[in-house]
Formats: sequence, structure tokens, C-alpha cells
Amino acid sequence: MPSITKTLGAVVAGLAAFASAAPAAPKLTKGQMKIHEVLRRQNALAQAAGLTDIDILQFALTLELLEEDFYRTGFQQFPADQFIALGLTQEQVNELVNIGKTEEAHVIALQSAIAQAGTQPVQACTYNFGFTDAASMVATAAVLENVGVSAYAGAAKLLADPGILTTAATILTIEARHQAVIRVASKVNPVPQAFDTPLSAKMVFSLAAPFISSCPSGSNLVLTAFPTLTMAAGQSATAIQAGATIQLQSDAAAQAQFCGFTTGGLPGGTAFTAFTPGTGCQVPQGLAGITYVTLTSQGPLNGVISDDIILAGPMVMQAS
Repeated sequence: MPSITKTLGAVVAGLAAFASAAPAAPKLTKGQMKIHEVLRRQNALAQAAGLTDIDILQFALTLELLEEDFYRTGFQQFPADQFIALGLTQEQVNELVNIGKTEEAHVIALQSAIAQAGTQPVQACTYNFGFTDAASMVATAAVLENVGVSAYAGAAKLLADPGILTTAATILTIEARHQAVIRVASKVNPVPQAFDTPLSAKMVFSLAAPFISSCPSGSNLVLTAFPTLTMAAGQSATAIQAGATIQLQSDAAAQAQFCGFTTGGLPGGTAFTAFTPGTGCQVPQGLAGITYVTLTSQGPLNGVISDDIILAGPMVMQAS
């Protein structure tokens, strides 16, 4: 299967040729012009990200392999009674187990799509999830599923192939249900805001990278992670309230000017506040649920964050 970049380039070129050859005005109908504009924008976005359609599928497979391993190894380590001791019902435990089975189905579907395109699918890596008990597994699952939703939502603007876009959409809706199930099991609001949060592929990979110890030869992605961002010693990233000052640590902190707080429902997607090394930054109003925090070189007034201004992160923060 040809790459989206090449395919869209040919389609856009074809539309342009049609427009120049047509003898009468208007050369393209309104519907054709809309298609042309969408294809042109998505082609440019894919080129700017340096990703082809196969790269995007491989990236999705990398995340699904990670999630499949997470649930399988977690339930191998922790018996059901440990989850029930947390206050979960047997039905909720069964739902968590079923989430792992759907992740396995996602893996198989993506592997098949990539192989049919004539490319070797990436293989599972060696992971380190850091969970020590059922409680830490559920807490990590809440983060992973939220990141999964953000990954598929963020990739949508790069995809123009209807088949790939439809497949991604069907997985996205399931990942969102996973997220809701785990939030209910964790006794927190399953719908903390009206919109989910799209993230760039590099932002998502930066969140997933700490869980990956190593990958087999040929299974490393073209993406690289941003420098790590963490809360300073003695501070917690959970139940953070608006107006609080948070201190952050990163090797890139000296160059940072702003903290970016990215979450669904904010105008533009991100709220920026001034950052000073050693002092930190203030948490803005309007945050709810899981929020992605970055250190940036700029704080655009339109609230739009992009890879070129991110210096470190994202870090997951739970806004109260």
C-alpha cells in the first residue's frame, strides 16, 4: 500500500491538473474544492510530522502491544481477590480482564493491516510498568487508556485514507470505553470534561517511552521522546487544584519560559502560565481530570501547542 504522503500528493496533483485543463469556470465544484483543501492540509501535516500511513499504523501497533502486555502480565501477577479488596466488584474485574482481550484483538488487526501492505509489523518490546500491586496497576491503566484516546484523536488529522481513518475511529471509541470503565472502577468521574485531548505522535511516544525498556532490532519507531519532566521532590501530580504553584524538574528547565497545561475543553487546547526554574508555575483555571503538562519556549495566546515549542514532557497531572 503506498504511503498517504505519496497517495495524497498524486491526488492533489491530479486535482490541480484537472483544474488547469478544464475549459470552463468554475473549474472545480464546491465539493471538489473542499476535498482538495482537506487533502492538501493533511498531506502537509503528514509531511511535517515525517510520518507515512505505515508509520502511523506501526505507531498504533506499538501502543497496542504495550497495552496488551500490560493487562496480560498484570493479571498474571495479581489475582482477582486483590482487585476486589480495592472495592471493585467481580463484574468490574471481569471488565478489566476483557479490556486486555480487546487490546489483543487490536494488535491482531493492526498486524494484519501492516503485513498486507507488504511491511513487517513491529514486534513487542520489553516493558517495565512499575506496578507492585493491584492498586498501582489500576492507576497505571487509567493513564495508559487516557493516552491511548489522545493518541488516536491526535492522529486523525494526519489520515486521509478513508479505510485507515475508519479503522482508527472504531478503535478510538473502544479505547474511550476502556477509559470510562477504569475511571468508574477507580471511583472518579468517568466524564470529567466535554472533550478528549488530542496529542501529537511525539507527545504520545514521550508518555509511552518510560514503560519501554528495549525493543527488538527493526522495531524501533522513527519517533524520539522529549526530555523527561517530573514533579519536584515532595510534590504529587495528583489532585492538583487551580491556583496552586507546582515545581517541575527537567534537564531542559533552564531554557523553558512557560508551562503548558493541555486538556480537553480549553480554547485552543492548552493554557500557558509563566515558568521560572526553581519556582515553577501556577496551575490555571479550567482544568479537569487528566491534564498533560509540558515545559515550552513560548506561550501562544491562541492556546495551540506544537512540537516545535515543547522542551520537556508531557507529564501526566490529575487536576481536582
